[in-house]
Amino acid sequence: MQQATARQQTAPLESPLDSPLVARITQDPKEIRQALELRYRVFAEGMGASLPTASEGIDKDNFDDLCLHLIVKDVISDQVVGYSRILTNELAQRAGGFYSATEFDLSNIVRPGKTYMEIGRTCVDPDFRSGAVIGLLWSGIAQFMSAHNIDYLMGCASIPLNEGYARTIAIVNHLRDKHFTAEDMRAEPKVHMPRIEVDIDGKSLVPSLLKAYLRIGVKVCGEPCLDKDFNVADALILLAREDINQRYLRHFTKSDL
Repeated sequence: MQQATARQQTAPLESPLDSPLVARITQDPKEIRQALELRYRVFAEGMGASLPTASEGIDKDNFDDLCLHLIVKDVISDQVVGYSRILTNELAQRAGGFYSATEFDLSNIVRPGKTYMEIGRTCVDPDFRSGAVIGLLWSGIAQFMSAHNIDYLMGCASIPLNEGYARTIAIVNHLRDKHFTAEDMRAEPKVHMPRIEVDIDGKSLVPSLLKAYLRIGVKVCGEPCLDKDFNVADALILLAREDINQRYLRHFTKSDL
């Protein structure tokens, strides 16, 4: 797969004409800084993550200098209100591997001859969680997959541990019953969640971002990885391009924008 050109990286993605929101892959240092600050607010302040760059008020790691930065921007306030970073096969090779490989054994997931894009650090400003921003992020992701002939989307979807293990385990139990991949497409987590019995229906507890993923057609590749630094359980998600629920994607983006 060829690297995206600078024009492709910075061109705005399709957005409703009457919307103050625009989605694009940006190389603008100011917008990238705003995105890193948004990540800090969501993950450190909102979810209790322990970040090495917390003193700078940003969330930044070694992947950020190489990845593509997909943003949703509110043009009225000139602020980044939604974000997801993208690593392609080529970019992951330059970075020393996919981020997901730091948490999972990907040997059953990443297969020779297939192209992948990994999304990560996906987040939305708390003041913009009506669904519009998530819709634009997904529209941008789908457009990128199509434009670059990506076979599979993957990434880590976080389930917060703010309210303890029982709630999170209930969500994982629901995912295990309804949304896991076939056994030959499972990824072994490097740090397992504790296994305790809970009598809670996790269906209604699924975080809104992960719920949107599932409606698009995403599957979960087995048990999550416990990430104590971010105070979350990370579920590895996988989606083949041909399995994208286009009808729901159109409904999701049009109805909420």
